[in-house]
Amino acid sequence: MSDLGPVAWPPAPIRTERLVLRAPEARDRTAFIELLASADVHAYLGGPRSRDALERETPEVPERWPGSFVVEADGGMIGQLLLRRAPEHARPAAAGKVDLGYMFLPRAWGRGYAGEACSAALDWLATALPGEPVVLHTQTANVRSMRLAARLGFAEVERFVAWEAEQWLGIRSQDGP
Repeated sequence: MSDLGPVAWPPAPIRTERLVLRAPEARDRTAFIELLASADVHAYLGGPRSRDALERETPEVPERWPGSFVVEADGGMIGQLLLRRAPEHARPAAAGKVDLGYMFLPRAWGRGYAGEACSAALDWLATALPGEPVVLHTQTANVRSMRLAARLGFAEVERFVAWEAEQWLGIRSQDGP
């Protein structure tokens, strides 16, 4: 489910010092395919998808739905940031809450882009949906994602095993870290 309730979509682009968060456009299709086909990106996300299948199945404007942001640096897509409401059948601590997710192309790793983009999106969400708590899931083996969750102010709610790996679920109040 990607319902963000009364939030008008897409919002005006969100600008940070180095990034723009915006709605997906047709010019992003190649980068989306690269992102979804990357074994490095999907090491903790169930594995990559086939590039051939993605070429056939990806629409002209990919991932264009409420809560899907393209993260752009220097005029090109470097990642995707997702804000979507967790379904009611999700883990009880996450059900119905806004879930933050993100993926970045490997060439963008190690530059602080994920933290910058997530902070900007969380600030935007705090204005769009005041008081809304946000959850984040990651595998505990994904050390970079675990560190980012801590920097963003997510507090551990639980750990559990899913997809044959230990998962971490954290929550962040809109009051910030």
